[in-house]
Amino acid sequence: MSTVDCEKMIGIFSAISTKMTQERDYLCELDGAIGDADHGISMAVGFSAVSDALSELNFDSISLTDVLNEAAKSFLNAVGASTGPLYATALMRAGKWAARRYEVQNEELPELLIAMSEGIEHRGKAKVGDKTMFDVWSPVAAAAKYNASHEKIIEIANAAMKKTADMTAKLGRSARLGERSIGHIDPGSASAAMIISVILTERN
Repeated sequence: MSTVDCEKMIGIFSAISTKMTQERDYLCELDGAIGDADHGISMAVGFSAVSDALSELNFDSISLTDVLNEAAKSFLNAVGASTGPLYATALMRAGKWAARRYEVQNEELPELLIAMSEGIEHRGKAKVGDKTMFDVWSPVAAAAKYNASHEKIIEIANAAMKKTADMTAKLGRSARLGERSIGHIDPGSASAAMIISVILTERN
């Protein structure tokens, strides 16, 4: 049975950083339709900072909680606005879930997603249907609680992301557009689906 230790967790964050950099322009394009066109930049900068900070850790003497807490701190220091505190809180909840363990089973990774979703819900106060990243994190957490496979969770994340195009934005800067936000995928939901996919596919 495969496990995720600190070295592999640091590798997951490196892969997230690479993905955010690759998709930076696409995420900015999505954000440009309903926001400030900077979401891709924020995510790329934030996870690059996380990856850089984690690369300096000695994973022989730290726990998964240390890795996740350092990721939270680094992301918050690099990203302002609402996204920084949201993912910082998500990662701190994940750190608490890790409970100072040095490794977890691959099969436990959906539980990490549940913890992250709870952090985002607690910090952001968003509801399903508000056209935010929570529209992806909520159904993903629900699927994880019902022991859905990693592949099914990724499928649910991508489907939930696409559904945001049918929603009217109710929170954040995009809310000022009202019904004009319909027809556009929420950029936060898009990056969330990407992050979830990387976490569940870069574990080996």
